[in-house]
Amino acid sequence: MSRWQYFAKRVLLSVPVLLFGASITFLVIRAGPLDPVSAILGPQGDPQAYNAIKQQLGLNQPLWQQYIDYMVNLFTFDLGESWVLQPDTSVYSLVASYAPRTLWLGFWSVLIAVFIGIPLGFYAGLNPNTFSDYVASFGGIVWRAMPNFWLAVILMSVLSQSEQFLFGFDWETWLSPTNVTGPPPLGNLTSVAGFTAALKKIAPAAIVLGSASMGNEMRIGRTAVLETVNSNFIETAKAKGVPPRSLVWKHIFRNALIPLVPIITGEAFILIGGSVLVETVFDISGIGYLFFQAVKNGDMPLVGSLMFIFILLVVLLNIVQDFLYTIIDPRVGYDGGA
Repeated sequence: MSRWQYFAKRVLLSVPVLLFGASITFLVIRAGPLDPVSAILGPQGDPQAYNAIKQQLGLNQPLWQQYIDYMVNLFTFDLGESWVLQPDTSVYSLVASYAPRTLWLGFWSVLIAVFIGIPLGFYAGLNPNTFSDYVASFGGIVWRAMPNFWLAVILMSVLSQSEQFLFGFDWETWLSPTNVTGPPPLGNLTSVAGFTAALKKIAPAAIVLGSASMGNEMRIGRTAVLETVNSNFIETAKAKGVPPRSLVWKHIFRNALIPLVPIITGEAFILIGGSVLVETVFDISGIGYLFFQAVKNGDMPLVGSLMFIFILLVVLLNIVQDFLYTIIDPRVGYDGGA
């Protein structure tokens, strides 16, 4: 089986996953407490207006007809319009407006997790039972155990009163004048001042969102290095006289990365889910914040469309995960083909 045939097969196998996820989303939305008609009318709505809007939105149709319309629209990528938050505004327009802030947050969160968590875990694995190993291991457990919402509230409180808690250091005026909460200014990233302001604005939320992943990758990275170091092929490489630097970079680290691939790609969805909480606390106005507001206000088309986008992202990440496996470990094949 060739590489392209393999990935074509993976794409086809992803279709039932999308169908199942979209079906569960439909059932949860329709069976749940969301009532977009009441949200549109408000508390002063009368029964006659309620029935008229319900008929206009198609909510008086049989459930099976609503399900067919819902699935056809999703799989033809007709995500519809918002009913409550921004009536008559397409979901694509809302996603295009809110997504850049979430992408900016997710990018720095992943960098924190990958470029701090993995090196610390690898260093601890190469130096087991030392003081640095104990510090890294303890730090990984603490970071992994702390709830995002708790860390977000604590960090926001400390930075809001930084002169009191950080010995006179004023976070809001440091480097670039910014508030602790609010959306990052992404309109001028090409200039040094604009990039600095956007980075500083997103840094607290990125630290909170990347902390859990960072702790997890530290622990798993340490374990992966320890298992690789004690493997027979490492002893063989040592016996053949492979230089220590080459042994670490080409043999130990490369093989230790293999169990981290599903962790990194799998936690990308955790970042999506965590962004709902973090964006709400820090008032970032990203996709997570939009999803929270859609659920809160009963905006059914927006909730369903965003959930479909989340499911689609997870499916694509699983395919990317398979591709990364083949890069890190060439021994992974395509059922005997090349």
